[in-house]
Amino acid sequence: MKKVTLIGSFSGRNAGDAAILGNLLDDFAEVRSDIEFLVPTIKPGYVKKQFAHHNVRAMGMMPWHGSLKALGLANYLGMTRTDMVLITDNAFFDRKLYNPLINTLWSVALFAPICLRKNIPIVLYNASVGPIDTEAGTKALQKVLDATKLVTLRDIETKEILERLDLQYPEVHLKADCAINTVPSPEKRLTEIIRKEGLFTNAKGCISFNVNAYIDNWSSTGKLTREGFCKIMAESIDKVIEELGVEVLLIVTQVMDLKITREVQQNVKNQADVRLITNEEYSYHDIVGILDKVDSHVGLRTHSLIFCAAVNTPMVSINSYPKNRGFMRSISQDDWMIEFDDLDKDYVANMMIKSFKEREQRIEYLQPITDAEKKKSKESVGLVSTLLDSI
Repeated sequence: MKKVTLIGSFSGRNAGDAAILGNLLDDFAEVRSDIEFLVPTIKPGYVKKQFAHHNVRAMGMMPWHGSLKALGLANYLGMTRTDMVLITDNAFFDRKLYNPLINTLWSVALFAPICLRKNIPIVLYNASVGPIDTEAGTKALQKVLDATKLVTLRDIETKEILERLDLQYPEVHLKADCAINTVPSPEKRLTEIIRKEGLFTNAKGCISFNVNAYIDNWSSTGKLTREGFCKIMAESIDKVIEELGVEVLLIVTQVMDLKITREVQQNVKNQADVRLITNEEYSYHDIVGILDKVDSHVGLRTHSLIFCAAVNTPMVSINSYPKNRGFMRSISQDDWMIEFDDLDKDYVANMMIKSFKEREQRIEYLQPITDAEKKKSKESVGLVSTLLDSI
């Protein structure tokens, strides 16, 4: 039995991270049954329960487990007593580099030289990287790359970052995010949710919005207050409702975003036309199923966009951090992005109205692209499997 450690954020609080883990495990299960996956997590009970049908061993990352999240026994043992380490999602950036509660790069860089000495290959698995803006962050990333034997990326922007920083790394394979293969919940389950939440009662259609709490962390720091952001989003929602006559669905894919989403909701004038769905209550399969039924979506969380791509729902990105831009470029949706410098109620609303009116053409354009991305995502399994067998 091979041991493979998965480095990511697998607490269950983020539907996107849960989808990465779930789809990765499903993809490997299709081709081999001889792998035990070691998963460092702050919520080992969640991983054990949610993914019990796979060969998974959760490794606690709390102080009573000998860890301070990314720094401690879980990542140390996971990286040094394994056959391979897979780095998923966007685990590497240099914001608050030395804070293991927020940053994974520095901690992984501490243990990467041990992997190199013990010939334990590190793999960037359908991952992205960045931002990396400091010399210390660049050095830490190079330490990891020195022990890296395979790089599969989910966007071209990460490759451009690696090139710009003049780093040394293996051949890059451009693939896709695991979450793009998420399948919706069964129709019976979705019907129950729709009835319970009172969704899709408006024959004119439904547009969904997703916001996150990172507005003051990643983009235009000091230029846009939380209050100002909520006001812009609420006014955009009102304009969409008033001009199209549709209902609006607020989608939460990360529990920490629920508070700011409610703040946006409270600022909306057309309260009767707004509903809210959160991953605090519903699974990532449920959320993808709901997004399959909306007419268009605008989101700040990258995985709200990826969930739309999984079911070919037209999406607009508000680029709250670099990986949004990377994903939208990977599916040729460059014209459907909103930068923070352009954020105002008319710009957001007009973009959503345009997407709604062009939804049929957009779906037709998206489908062959997303079909290819789904295939590319699963191709990474074969590359990893070949490397694993060579150890």
